[in-house]
This record gives sequence, C-alpha cells and structure tokens, in this order.
Amino acid sequence: MGLTSPTLPESIVQTPDFGLLGQFNLLGSFSALGGVSVFLLVFTLMLADFFDTMGTMVAVGSEAGLLDEEGNPPNTRRILVVDSLAAVAGGAGSVSSNTAYIESASGVGEGARTGFSSVVVGIMFLLATFLSPLVAIVPYEAATPALVVVGFLMMQQVKGIDWDDIEIAFPAFLTIVFMPFTYSITAGIGAGFVAYVLLKVVRGKVRAIHPLMWLVAGLFVIYFAIDPIRGWLGA
Repeated sequence: MGLTSPTLPESIVQTPDFGLLGQFNLLGSFSALGGVSVFLLVFTLMLADFFDTMGTMVAVGSEAGLLDEEGNPPNTRRILVVDSLAAVAGGAGSVSSNTAYIESASGVGEGARTGFSSVVVGIMFLLATFLSPLVAIVPYEAATPALVVVGFLMMQQVKGIDWDDIEIAFPAFLTIVFMPFTYSITAGIGAGFVAYVLLKVVRGKVRAIHPLMWLVAGLFVIYFAIDPIRGWLGA
C-alpha cells in the first residue's frame, strides 16, 4: 500500500546542518532568469502566499471564535506582517516558504486561542532540529488523522453559507471543491473570486461589483494563465 515503515535511527541526537542558510542571490536571479521571469515568479508566489494566509486566517479564526461581527479576523495587518517576515526568513534559510497552515485548526479545536500556543510549538520545532533522526521515524501517514479532523472542523463552517443565493453559493461551492482537487487554498479562493464576478456580470449586476473585486479577479485570471503568459513572453 506504499505505507512508510518506521525504523529506529542509529543515533537520536544530531547537530543540525545549517549549510544552506543564506545561500541565495537576489540580484543573480535577474541575470540568470531575466526580469520578466523573475516578475512573474514573484507575482505567483506573492499571490499564492497572500491568499493562502488569508484563507487560513479566516478559517482558523472562525474555528477559534475570534472573528468580528462582519466575519473579519482582528489585527489582520499584524498577522500578514508576521507571515510575510516568516516567508522572507524561510527564503533566507533556503527552505520552503514559511506561512500559516490550515492544520492549525486542529490545535484550535483542542483549545488553543492565544499566541502562546504558537510560541510553545515554535520551541518544540526548534528542539526537534536536534532530534531530527528521532523525528524521521514518524511516517507522514501520521498526519492523516489531524487532516481528517481539520476537514471536519472546516465543514462545520459551511452552514453559514446562504445556499439559496446562487451568487454566493456557487462561488463558495467552487472554492470548497477546488481546494482539495488542486491541493491549493489559493486556487480555491481564486475560483470563487472569478466565479463571483462572472455571475454578477452575466446577471446584469456590474455596478454591484466593487472595484477591488475586479482587480482581484483579474489578478487571479493572470495567476491561472501564468504558464501560457510565460510562453507568450518567452519567459
């Protein structure tokens, strides 16, 4: 079935390898890839990271009961600044982009409501760098139960959708479906934005579309068509 078989390591404690720390060259990227390619790459990463964070922030905040009466999380700017700094730190460390993850909902479901839980988790991860051989015996399948719980917690929020209003329900449906099928929160949110604008246009409600919705929907169209655009520009 392709399941991972855990095996005991030869040693439990190991000194972390920081050889990749700081191994990046921003100016070299422009000379190696070209300005257009770098711009498209940065645009793709920025859009994906931003809406991944926004989607996670709203979903986890809703589960924690921290959203305001309009459904917005408090201190949004602070959260985005911290997430941006974490993404920069991840790049400087030559690792995957550090960002908020929806798996945090499992911790919120167990009672985590303050930033102190994140501090504790951060300390545990720091200690885990020295226990990497021991951590490696935990198979990736161990995350499956947590993801199932996260899915259950997220589906509880569906009851708040007005399913009798197609202009709200259809974009919400596409958002829900696209996320697991594309393995991307960003793709799901993008599908919802584009579908919402299209429905408004088709139903003759162009004036009801906020200018920011036009902008975001247009950015997502570019995001979805990024590969043909790269080919057209020769990037």
